Amino acid sequence: MRALLIYPIFPKSFWSFEKALELVNRKALLPPLGLITVAAILPQTWEFRMVDRNVGEIIEADWDWAEIVILSAMIVQKEDFLAQIQAAKQRGKRVAVGGPYPTALPGEAEASGADFLILDEGEITLPMFVAAVEQGETSGIFRANGERPSVELTPIPRFDLLDKTAYDLMALQFSRGCPFQCEFCDIIVLYGRKPRTKTPEQLIAELDRLLELGFDQGVFLVDDNFIGNKRNVKLLLPAIKAWSQRHNYPFRFLTEASIDLAQDPELMDMMVEANFHAVFLGIETPDEASLTLTRKFQNTRDSLSESVNSITRKGLRVMAGFIVGFDGEKSGAGDRIVQFVEKTAIPTAMFSMLQALPDTALWHRLQKEGRLLEQTTANINQTTLMNFIPTRPMEEIAREYVDGFWQLYDSHQFLDRIYRYYLMLGTESPIRDAKKSAGSVGQVLSWTTVRALSILVWRQGIKRSTRLKFWIYLFRIMGQNPKFWVDYLKICGHFEHFSEYRQLVRDNIETQLAEFLEQQSRLQSASIGITEVKANEVKANDVTVKEVTVSESAA
Repeated sequence: MRALLIYPIFPKSFWSFEKALELVNRKALLPPLGLITVAAILPQTWEFRMVDRNVGEIIEADWDWAEIVILSAMIVQKEDFLAQIQAAKQRGKRVAVGGPYPTALPGEAEASGADFLILDEGEITLPMFVAAVEQGETSGIFRANGERPSVELTPIPRFDLLDKTAYDLMALQFSRGCPFQCEFCDIIVLYGRKPRTKTPEQLIAELDRLLELGFDQGVFLVDDNFIGNKRNVKLLLPAIKAWSQRHNYPFRFLTEASIDLAQDPELMDMMVEANFHAVFLGIETPDEASLTLTRKFQNTRDSLSESVNSITRKGLRVMAGFIVGFDGEKSGAGDRIVQFVEKTAIPTAMFSMLQALPDTALWHRLQKEGRLLEQTTANINQTTLMNFIPTRPMEEIAREYVDGFWQLYDSHQFLDRIYRYYLMLGTESPIRDAKKSAGSVGQVLSWTTVRALSILVWRQGIKRSTRLKFWIYLFRIMGQNPKFWVDYLKICGHFEHFSEYRQLVRDNIETQLAEFLEQQSRLQSASIGITEVKANEVKANDVTVKEVTVSESAA
């Protein structure tokens, strides 16, 4: 069987980093880990071609070669996902689909024209699909019916299918699931609340495979909560540390975690020793009432700002997600988020308006309350209005969001913040040395790095109004916290994306807001018109009744 694996296009988003990736000659931030894992689970007697539409185009020879087309997508990839299904069907190809979007909204996936729906987790449903194909079936829907597979059985992803020069980071997965119960989160719906982990030996084998294939990027452990199973993480980290030491630290590691990481100094030290450099935290909001309402109780147990500072001082760069638009939220929530980011000096702060994702507790609650604006669509991008009616005016939330994003990524404010951050970073931990922080001399002085640095110096060190700050802050960091000067320049490079993206946020939100307000105005006018018609009908009826009464009296 010849299988063409297609990964649809992501629209521009906070994480797309187009302008920053151009500096280092990369095309996408991360590869499609799900699809190359699918390729590893399917029979290895099959032949595979993979086209990630974020880094390359499908050519007609690919369509001609394929006997079956397999797509995986998130909700945000919906538009191109549907387009590629149609392109395949127009060429008479059988199509199989899976991933978070079809699993969350199987009705939409079925209506797309796909022949096979491989839903839930592939370790269970892909063998069902293979059996159906081998039996000559031409369609089917395959579900796990609540069963969760052991990821200890998951094979090494087919990294060999990737263009290793296209991606800025490689992706690995250690665990699935999260123990918490945040109302707006779909991770616990898709993967459950009991984190399942691979063995340390499995992950080391995946690192060996990356090294064997010549990958030299950083490695992002894409677990939605890397520390969801702390016991198993503490078994993994010494293995990564020993492997990294044996191989002269070829990879820097990044991941996602819950903020209770700050309450475990031993775990933070172990991560730094294993060459972890950054962690993404879902902080969401500094407003405790909103955190409690959305059931993110783990963020209410300790001071959020002190937790961020504790992680920073240990030597882990914090990236964080923030959300505006929770029920019961008081005015000024956007400003409070900006103030929190400035207080903690978090360099990379993802800011978005709340979206109700399908099948989450939030989705079901809003559905019962009749507040969903679109019953079958939710966009997790940062350039879309909320998809439900909030408890305070939509316009107020949207204005706070746009203003907050604009402030966070003002060129002067951004440079001031990352300068303060890199003076704090790692001040408590002597574990990480300059070699682990900056990489080998060969990496630092590669042609790609020299080119990126030249462009960065021209744009930020000469051309822009922030040029004086750029140089002052760089030399101060080199003098006061020298092991992080390369990291500082990398984050300066991220601004190339944010400076353009914040304009996209403003333009899109303001356009959608104008359309929303116009629609609301039309609905209000229609409602007033209906009320007036009914009032006139009542008045007319009342006059008629009076006339009849007078006539009867006269008679």
